Amino acid sequence: MNTPAHVIFAAAAFARPGDRTRTAAAVLGALAPDLSLYVMTGWALFIAGYDPAYVFDTLYFSSAWQAVFAIDNSVFVWGAILVWAWWREAFNVIVFAASALMHLALDFPLHHDDGRPHFWPVTDWVFESPLSYWDVAHHATIIGPLEIVVSLICCGILARRFTSVRSRLAIAALALTQASPAYFWAFVFSGGPPQ
Repeated sequence: MNTPAHVIFAAAAFARPGDRTRTAAAVLGALAPDLSLYVMTGWALFIAGYDPAYVFDTLYFSSAWQAVFAIDNSVFVWGAILVWAWWREAFNVIVFAASALMHLALDFPLHHDDGRPHFWPVTDWVFESPLSYWDVAHHATIIGPLEIVVSLICCGILARRFTSVRSRLAIAALALTQASPAYFWAFVFSGGPPQ
């Protein structure tokens, strides 16, 4: 799934008005499994100056990058954090870990050849789903719009729940980013909208 959708879903599930710490934990937990991707991609594109095709066709699948993805996309790592937080009664850490696990659960069935080793360190096996949120060869023409529709419904729920102007602006920004992923990624990787 697109990262904004992960944030939207986690916020809808776990964020609560008047509890900024819990809301932050939900949002940060949803972002955590993708954070290494953004850091490494940002370095490769904007500091090293690599071509996006090289970054996503070669570096993404390199053993070094996959080793990092194995850690921050591991059900066992996030599960251990959740169990530890439950034992320590650290509620906001529970929300953080639960949001990350929700991220993994939503990613698992929606990556065909670009999935992550979700069961590291037990195995490096990567599930190749018949579905993809972005690859049209694997039903992205159905999955992509469905993801957008469900995300926008969740944004509507969030907007009813969070009534402050700042919250609604953040929700609107997430909705806009999720509703137009082609434009978002074009700005990130090429400096402008698709032609």
